[in-house]
Amino acid sequence: MSRWLVTGASGMLATELLGRLAAGKHSVLALRRGELDLCDTSAVRHLVSACKPDIVVNCAAWTAVDDAETHEAEALAVNGLGVRALAEACASLGARMVQPSTDYVFDGTALDPYPEDAPTCPVNAYGRTKLVGERAVLELLPDTGYVVRTAWLYGAAGPNFARTMAGLEKDRATVNVIDDQFGQPTWTGDLADRIVRLALSEAPPGVYHATNSGRTSWHAFAREIFTLVGADPDRVNPISSKEFPRPARRPAYSVLGHDGWSRAGLPPMRDWREALRESDVFAGG
Repeated sequence: MSRWLVTGASGMLATELLGRLAAGKHSVLALRRGELDLCDTSAVRHLVSACKPDIVVNCAAWTAVDDAETHEAEALAVNGLGVRALAEACASLGARMVQPSTDYVFDGTALDPYPEDAPTCPVNAYGRTKLVGERAVLELLPDTGYVVRTAWLYGAAGPNFARTMAGLEKDRATVNVIDDQFGQPTWTGDLADRIVRLALSEAPPGVYHATNSGRTSWHAFAREIFTLVGADPDRVNPISSKEFPRPARRPAYSVLGHDGWSRAGLPPMRDWREALRESDVFAGG
């Protein structure tokens, strides 16, 4: 039986991951931020050394994209320096480490899906800090490190776009949603399944893109959500990014390619529409 350490245990992805690990009867130590602060590098090294995990999945992160623009040093302490400390501790034990990352390491100017080896060029502070963490894992764990880039996450365990749209459908006659940013909505349940399979496989270390397949815009995603909850999708109005300015610039095109999965002997993740239909994202809502 493998020993797992999961950080950021109260988050949306970690919640799904812990459920799947429990079903598989793995030995798991799950730590919330109050129990392990990645900014305390000494505590990180001591804890990993003490619990001696076989596999570490780092779900802890600074995810407030807009706030990172004015607090980049704080975001870097978690997404970059904290990840490095965790990778160093894993290297000393020979443990595997899975580091979730983001489509925001790309600039969004591509016309075709970004392959795993595409040059990175983040356009906001959040992307820059996550890229530092990626590089630390790949540098320090060349034989046991996995960077899993994902995007547009939604799930039942936390606030996200899908649940927000379902809530707005009840409260507003119409909603305005951006139609000029393109990506891949990804269910945390599918992502958690893929992380477990990857970590337990004989897959080569390196970068993997873990998003549900296909592509869509935020506007089309919202229309699909309205349809699934029995609402009229024409109540979703398209607007441009310029009509909804945010502190952090978003990539206009965040579609990720999935060729790397052939290295792991696994197929790409399923289409985003199928995943959304089968997800539990609207449970209790």
